[in-house]
Amino acid sequence: MADEEIRHLVRIMNTDLQGNQPVQYALTGIRGIGRRTARVITDNTGVDPQKIIGYLPDEDVTKLDSAIRKFEDNFPTWMLNRRNDPATGADKHLLGQDIYMTLREDVNDLKKVRAYRGIRHERGLKVRGQRTKSTGRGGATIGVSKKK
Repeated sequence: MADEEIRHLVRIMNTDLQGNQPVQYALTGIRGIGRRTARVITDNTGVDPQKIIGYLPDEDVTKLDSAIRKFEDNFPTWMLNRRNDPATGADKHLLGQDIYMTLREDVNDLKKVRAYRGIRHERGLKVRGQRTKSTGRGGATIGVSKKK
């Protein structure tokens, strides 16, 4: 390894990963991949999860990239992060920027049908039943003023 040059940035799924981390932890830099998912991907591709990702050869990096892109085909449905999608009914695993876009679409759908959660989102209030008497206040804080 001493004669090899480390790559400080490894690009997988349009995401720059830190090259000085082990593979199983570097993959968690991709949104939608946690530690467990990263470990399953490395085990499935035959890449050593403890190896530093900056020293991996290009063919191992492409193996990881293709395994991540075909995640839905190779893994059980209970590991997917978007099962029974409301629009299509399909089981998907969203990665990267798709997570943000899907979340935004879901909130807009809630607003459009005037669901209670959508109305709370519109007004900038708590959505999941938290108390709002003393927390979640917007605007400038007044606080307690000291008498002069």
